[in-house]
Amino acid sequence: MIQSSELILNPDGSVYHLNLRPEHIAHDIIFVGDQNRVEKITQFFDSIEYSTQKREFKTQTGIYKGKRISVLSTGIGPDNIDIVLNELDALVNIDLETRKPKEKLTSLNIIRIGTSGSLQEDIPVDSFVMSKFGLGLDNMLRSYLIDDVSITEIEDAFVNHTNWDARKGKPYVTKCSEELEKLIESDKISKGITATAGGFYGPQGRVLRLNIQDEELNNKMDNFSFEGTKITNLEMETAAIYGLSALLGHNALSLNAIIANRASGTFSEDPYKAVDELIAYTLNKLAEK
Repeated sequence: MIQSSELILNPDGSVYHLNLRPEHIAHDIIFVGDQNRVEKITQFFDSIEYSTQKREFKTQTGIYKGKRISVLSTGIGPDNIDIVLNELDALVNIDLETRKPKEKLTSLNIIRIGTSGSLQEDIPVDSFVMSKFGLGLDNMLRSYLIDDVSITEIEDAFVNHTNWDARKGKPYVTKCSEELEKLIESDKISKGITATAGGFYGPQGRVLRLNIQDEELNNKMDNFSFEGTKITNLEMETAAIYGLSALLGHNALSLNAIIANRASGTFSEDPYKAVDELIAYTLNKLAEK
């Protein structure tokens, strides 16, 4: 039995951070970072059956073209992903009354929709990027036993290419769900490696008043390639989503609308349009599944 100090429930039986009970979520779930983006997606729904929010974690579940879908805001960073994935898994794979894992496990389908800047000049603003791999620079996932889901060949190549400082912990690489990749892919969507940082400033090479450990890291990342696959973008969630989903037996895919291109110095003239187009495209693909 899982002790109450390990799996914390609210007085109404919902999981502690998300404020959700098992009946509140669909098996197809869209992640967004910003709580205000939840309704940018659910505005397209035919109906909404449930809505709740605690802190930055906002969830709405409803129907889109006959498909039951949940939309959940995760907030920022790998630490929040650790909370969200473990609590979602508990909702479907742990009996919350007996506090024991279920014999028959359920796989959720999780798609992250976000915005990002491209690191490569040939990925223009207003285009879409699918994360074939997540490259974790954050170290969170290494609290778990990840050997069965991490891709050491890419990890080692990246460490060698960047002369990575071992004191920061070894980067990890995990991959997207092949099932969701096939469902969502199209000729208009670029694929690559998405790097996941544990912070916004120093961890992503931004310098304000503090010097950073490796001033050339961003340039090294721009030039990294593994068997022709490059790092397309840098954000704060994807690798953690992929790693925990793989460990727990869920399908995960991360999509980004590219609103800036660092290589060319360009920014989208209408970033909201790009995001709305990615949302509509993803919802329609999920409704077909």
